Amino acid sequence: MISSWRVTVGGAGRALWGPAPVTYGLIALCSLVFVIGPASGLDPAYGSGDAALAAQRAWFHRWGVVPAELFDGSPAAALTPATALFVHGSWVHLLGNMLFLYVFGVMTEERMGRLQFLLFYVGCGYLALLGYAAANADSEQSLVGASGAISAVLGAFLFLFPGARVTSLLPFLFFLPLRFPAWVVLPFWAALQWLAAGRASDGPGVAYLAHLVGFGLGLVFAWVRFGRTTRVKPAPAPAPEGENQP
Repeated sequence: MISSWRVTVGGAGRALWGPAPVTYGLIALCSLVFVIGPASGLDPAYGSGDAALAAQRAWFHRWGVVPAELFDGSPAAALTPATALFVHGSWVHLLGNMLFLYVFGVMTEERMGRLQFLLFYVGCGYLALLGYAAANADSEQSLVGASGAISAVLGAFLFLFPGARVTSLLPFLFFLPLRFPAWVVLPFWAALQWLAAGRASDGPGVAYLAHLVGFGLGLVFAWVRFGRTTRVKPAPAPAPEGENQP
C-alpha cells in the first residue's frame, strides 16, 4: 500500500488549506455519518457484541449497495450507490479514505470549481459502485465507502496535475518518505488495484473493481473536460544570478 499524505507542485510546497469547501464538507459529512452509525462503536444504543454486529449489518444493508437487490426496480435500491458513498465500515476505512480525499481533493476542487467538483464526485462515485454491482450482480454482500468517488478524484488529479510531487510511504523501503511525481505514483496505485482485483474473491472485502472504474471515469472526465485547457505544470527553476542579464 502507498500512503500519500502531502502534495507539492513545481518543486515547492503548496498549502492544502486553500478554499475547498466541498472537499471539507464531504469529509465532515462522512465523518458525521460514521460517528452516529453503529460501526464507530460510540453510541451505546446499538449495544455490544452480537447486538452491535447485527446493528452494523442492518445499517450497511440499509444504506449500502447490495448488488442482488440493486437491479430489481426498487427506487430505494437505486439510491444506494449514492448513499453508500457516505458510509464506512471501520475507523481505518474512514480515515484512509478521508486522508486521500483531503490530499487530492483540495487541488482538484480548486481546478474544477465547487459545483462541478461536487457533481463529479457524486456522479463518478455512483457509477463506480454501479459498475461493481453489475459485475457482481448475484452478490448479497453490502458495499459501502467513498473509495470509488475518491478513486475518480485520483484519476482527475493525475490528468490535471501530472507533475505534482506526492510524498509516499513505501513499506518495502522501511516506510521512508519519498517524493515522486503523480504520473509515477497514481498509475502504480492503479496497477496495484488491477492486480488485487484479479485475485479478489466474491466474499466481503475491498471492492478493487470499484476503484478501477472510478479511477478510469475520473481520468476520462478530466481529459474530456479539460483536455483543451492548460494543465498545471511544474514551474521552471529560477536562473542562477547573472544569467538574467541581457
